[in-house]
This record gives sequence, C-alpha cells and structure tokens, in this order.
Amino acid sequence: MNTLDDAVELVVAYLKAMENRDLATAQGFVAETGLELVFPGDRRFSSIDEIRSNSAGRYGFVGKTITETDAWQNGETTRVMVQGTLHGEWRDGESFEGIRFVDLFDLTAGKIRRQQVWNDTAERLIALGKEWQT
Repeated sequence: MNTLDDAVELVVAYLKAMENRDLATAQGFVAETGLELVFPGDRRFSSIDEIRSNSAGRYGFVGKTITETDAWQNGETTRVMVQGTLHGEWRDGESFEGIRFVDLFDLTAGKIRRQQVWNDTAERLIALGKEWQT
C-alpha cells in the first residue's frame, strides 16, 4: 500500500465486488493463503466461496451503505475500519435496511489478510421472528 487512502479504496472495492457477487474480482483483493474471515457468532471462513455459501441461507442479496472509514498503520499491517448500514432482501423476499455494521480489515503487502465483521442482523431477525439457522 502506498497510502492509507489506497488501503481504504482497496477495501471499498472489495466490498463492492462482494455486493455485486463478482467473486473473481473480490478474490484479487485477498491474500492467497492464510485468509481469515470472522463473522458474528464466531463463524469463521477461509475463502470467499465459504462466505457466499453461508450468506445464501440468510439473504436474497445484501449491500452496504458506507458512512465512515478510517485507516491506520500497525507495524507491517494496515488496518481499515468501515462502518455503515446493511440493506437488502431476506431469503423470504422481504426487504430490509438500516442494520448497523462495522468491518475491520487487516492488510499485508496490499492484500486483505483478515476481515472481522460485526452487525445487528441477528437482533433484527429475532425482532422479526425470523431466526433462521445457517
């Protein structure tokens, strides 16, 4: 990474590729080995395909409205935080919006090595009586 702004741009491009289900492009942004993707409920994945498969049981589609980004250097690792809200459609066809999220990325050598995800999806599902198992 040349600058912290470059790191933010890379992460946002990755998120857009994931939102557009352009998995080949998204794959180009992540480390080839040692990828760690951690989602709420301590669901851990090591590939983009695993995320896609897991999300298919929950969403028809999901997108992110980004409201804030921040980046900083931590030794050899660049950290990028992205926050905002989720919007999309549950697997039963009902739409949703306004679900808060925070994603924290670790980048090494210009590639995403780790993504930690926090969001309020479970709380929304419980409130709607849609506690799907995935």
